[in-house]
Amino acid sequence: LYVTHPSGAAPDKPLPGVVLVHGGPFVRGTDLGWEAEAQFLASRGYRVLEPEFRGSEGYGFNLFRAGWKEWGRKMQLDLEDTVQWAAKQGLVDPARVCVMGGSYGGYAALMAPITTPEAFQCAASFAGVTDIMLMYDISWSDLSLAARQYSMPTLIGDPVMDAEQLAATSPLKRAAEIKIPVLLAHGAADRRVPIDHAKQFVEAARRAGVRIEPVYYTNEGHGFFDPANQADYFGRLERFLEDSLKPRR
Repeated sequence: LYVTHPSGAAPDKPLPGVVLVHGGPFVRGTDLGWEAEAQFLASRGYRVLEPEFRGSEGYGFNLFRAGWKEWGRKMQLDLEDTVQWAAKQGLVDPARVCVMGGSYGGYAALMAPITTPEAFQCAASFAGVTDIMLMYDISWSDLSLAARQYSMPTLIGDPVMDAEQLAATSPLKRAAEIKIPVLLAHGAADRRVPIDHAKQFVEAARRAGVRIEPVYYTNEGHGFFDPANQADYFGRLERFLEDSLKPRR
């Protein structure tokens, strides 16, 4: 777990927090180097928590193996554990924590209010997977045939053998269970997680009455390349967090 403190903040003063979930997810999440997203959030007064949840690489095979077929399941519990630990250490106010991330991190952010509804007060997703089956079904994504036939069934779930599990871990299918505000951003040219993920989720969320703010960037793929778009997203994120994590009366 990496913790980024706002400049000048006392390390034992509970602050509003953001759990920043890395993408991949089967990669090492971060290191002690400078990271723009964490630094931006910290500069706005948030204590930033970046967990190396199960499935992350670089910490031994056992932690990596523990994440197999745990999308939307035990991997989500690691995020809740992060908040509970940080609250016990006096780092964050557990009543003022948001979860966010991109790609797999976006998926985890959308699943969090479904699997651990008391842990977070808002969720922000960029380029997030909204349904695992769409990763198999959308033919024009850049996921290779080998990945769909071999690595994905082993690491994430088999579309036939694990169909029931994949349905149960679908933010798209369970959107009606989300009771917190959601910021959802996606690039229209994304080929890793095509924009159909976002559009179908937004439609389902709106039908269910979820408080959702969608934003689509026409000239972006699976990440930001235009500084103007990144600035726009960070501005939206700043306002979203301020509104969602206001102190309770």
